[in-house]
Amino acid sequence: MSILQFKDWLETPPGRYLLGWEQAAFDRVVADIFGYYAVQVGLPQIPLLAANRMPHRLSCAPEDADVRANAFELPFATGSVDLVLLPHVLEFSPHPHRVLREVERVLVPEGSVVISGFNPFSLWGTRRLVARRGAAVPWSGHFRSAMRIRDWLTLLGFEVQGNGFGCYAPPVGSPRWLERWRIMDRAGPRWWPVLGAGYLIHGVKRVHGMRLITPHWRDRKATSKRLSPVAQRDGGTRTTQ
Repeated sequence: MSILQFKDWLETPPGRYLLGWEQAAFDRVVADIFGYYAVQVGLPQIPLLAANRMPHRLSCAPEDADVRANAFELPFATGSVDLVLLPHVLEFSPHPHRVLREVERVLVPEGSVVISGFNPFSLWGTRRLVARRGAAVPWSGHFRSAMRIRDWLTLLGFEVQGNGFGCYAPPVGSPRWLERWRIMDRAGPRWWPVLGAGYLIHGVKRVHGMRLITPHWRDRKATSKRLSPVAQRDGGTRTTQ
């Protein structure tokens, strides 16, 4: 099922409910990630990089994007991107593993990937289980748990910096009933925090054997003392050596 159809579902009451939480969650994470190039893969009509301050922010999708390409064939040089966003891309891609391998390839060392997805261990996951074959989006997508995505990232050499869950209300279609059920959003983070309908995962690409070289401030200070000018008297005049 195409993620383009998922974009249309986001205009429904439960879609707007989910998107509101995800937009705030993306904003909190990407605001503190720095670099030069950030790429949002998928859903180009939704500015999930709005809170990021990198000078070059691009959208990438098969159509209606700054860069037109498939998520599993990213047209970026190896080690050239500082941040990649994957909003629900893994659930609707026919090649989720290839997508993550491409992300690992294009990211610089210490680069970040931020992934959003549906939690199968939630009321929304239960709704998907009872959906019939051929159901509409998002129930036709492949819901994968946050733990599985963490495992995939770890195998590719990423270090997971954190994850969060949200949207504890059931996926009802009525805005009125959805608003009533949102009382669960106040209790959910405390009583059943990992059972939210959506999750966000932040991973950082680690390169084994790589060391960050920092200035030797103590050695520099000692050298500067040794090279400091010393005033001496020579025949009544002051010279510097």
